Amino acid sequence: MLALKPSQRWGLLGVISSGLLLITLDNSILYTALPTLTADLGATGTQALWIINAYPVVMAGLLLGSGTLGDRIGHRRMFLIGLGLFAVASLGAAFASGPATLIAARALLAVGAAAMMPATLALIRVTFHDERERNIAIAVWGSISVVGMSLGPIVGGALLSVFWWGSVFLINVPVAIAAAVATVLIALPNDPDPAKHWDLRSSVQVMAGLVGAVFAIKEVAHRPPDWTVVVVAVLISAAGFTLFARRQRRLPDPLVDFAIFRNPAFSAGVLAAALAMFAVGGLQLVTTQRYQLVEGFTPLQAGLLVATMAFGSLFTAMFGGMYLHRTGLLPLIGGGLAVAVLGVALIAAGGTGSFGLLITGLLVTGAGLGATMGVASSAIVGNAPARRAGMASSIEEVSYEFGSVAAVSLLGSLITVVYATTVGLPPGAPATAGETLPDALATAGGDPVILAAARAAYNTGFLVTTVVVAVVLAAGAALTARMLRHHGPGSPVGSREDGARAPE
Repeated sequence: MLALKPSQRWGLLGVISSGLLLITLDNSILYTALPTLTADLGATGTQALWIINAYPVVMAGLLLGSGTLGDRIGHRRMFLIGLGLFAVASLGAAFASGPATLIAARALLAVGAAAMMPATLALIRVTFHDERERNIAIAVWGSISVVGMSLGPIVGGALLSVFWWGSVFLINVPVAIAAAVATVLIALPNDPDPAKHWDLRSSVQVMAGLVGAVFAIKEVAHRPPDWTVVVVAVLISAAGFTLFARRQRRLPDPLVDFAIFRNPAFSAGVLAAALAMFAVGGLQLVTTQRYQLVEGFTPLQAGLLVATMAFGSLFTAMFGGMYLHRTGLLPLIGGGLAVAVLGVALIAAGGTGSFGLLITGLLVTGAGLGATMGVASSAIVGNAPARRAGMASSIEEVSYEFGSVAAVSLLGSLITVVYATTVGLPPGAPATAGETLPDALATAGGDPVILAAARAAYNTGFLVTTVVVAVVLAAGAALTARMLRHHGPGSPVGSREDGARAPE
């Protein structure tokens, strides 16, 4: 078995982390840039939704297939292909001439990201053979995911303070080129497995399910919704997911072997990853939007605010990886989610009042989610056979992207519904002012009564949204604690209790 020297292993981890940082940055970099970008391109509300969501939706649809494709052609090659596509798509996005072009470029970015993401975790799996060393490497990987998501709004805000909105994409190009060169120089030789089969139809089916679900959620948020569109979208979503599940059971080499979910530690890791990203993505989205639109923060100021969450997560994510062999999965996953519930409660209490309470809440939330995300990947990868590293990595990445899609779609729509339901506009106010806060700011003509009513309604939406996040995390903490009840202090990460074994 080929092995790299320690300096080469950790150097490769740095290269992998740079690629992962690009992917996660692009998940959140538009949160602070969206108001400027939307105004410059003249994008509608629906187009703005898809400028953000095209990236995680397409990525989630392709991730399962790309993991298996990585097993077939080699994860090193997939990582390099992904970097190349990411660089090309970033150029296209930076110089997009309209919303449709930008959405298409974001979709191509997702293709590159989907090629890279499973390869990053799979390369760690095949490079780090010592379990403790691998746990630390995966903890670094997990912390990069949190840092990337949290740095996105800061990077976007900082670039917008000096350059035009296209700079938030252009910055990807030199990083991708440098990472590709370093991969060629450091990584182990490509190790393809031609016996693996790649199934494009399954990827199309799961993507149809995701796109239909997003369309349905967005339409329900309209006032009034078009129920015909909702029903059609729900039917498409249900058909896509149903066909996907049936096809996996028939394929000799499926993209997802559902038997692996019989392992409770594996399933707990998947659930924890999705819930953590749901909370991070949702809180970042609504917080950056509120503090820009209601409090008048600049994009950079709003980005720095939500970066507090990343600061809180750094130490707990690294701690989790370093001491996982002593603590076991239960305290870090179930306990981390429980700590995050307390943090979100503080955000809800201080989000529209005490700024100090808000900062404390963001720090506590980050600390809890950092502990969870730092070891969720270990729970997933450590409970899958080595020959299925690509599939396990893909499932892990899909859980993160699904959490991101759910956050933007559900929580973004929820705050819109609450706003439209609770806003008390004075007689004669523009009808569009009752749809969203940006519409109210654009059409109020500076009327203080309209602006006060609009901001009050948005604050109500912010409060409701944070309460929903806290409830979801509380349910997740209870469920994962039950699933990991045999994974307390001193228990092995890859134990398969109760006869629930990953398929060999």
